[in-house]
Amino acid sequence: MNIVSVDVSLFVAAKTCDCNQAHGRGKKVTYEFIDDYYSTCIDKRDIITAQLQACEKLLNYSKDENDKSLIRTEMEELKMILDLISQ
Repeated sequence: MNIVSVDVSLFVAAKTCDCNQAHGRGKKVTYEFIDDYYSTCIDKRDIITAQLQACEKLLNYSKDENDKSLIRTEMEELKMILDLISQ
């Protein structure tokens, strides 16, 4: 079966997590893959784009300013990675 295009906006969800607080690392953005049906035919660019879109959605719903700052930093890093991959 050939897949022509994949809608990358729906298969990744982002959230902020304190799961590494015991290790002294603080909060970070974590990702959850919602639908792994297309997981074998997704390239790096699609995954990073989906992560970026998930961060944008998370930023819209976030109320904590610390979380918003963390999410913005994550988005900047993801955009930089996309720029490096595109070269």
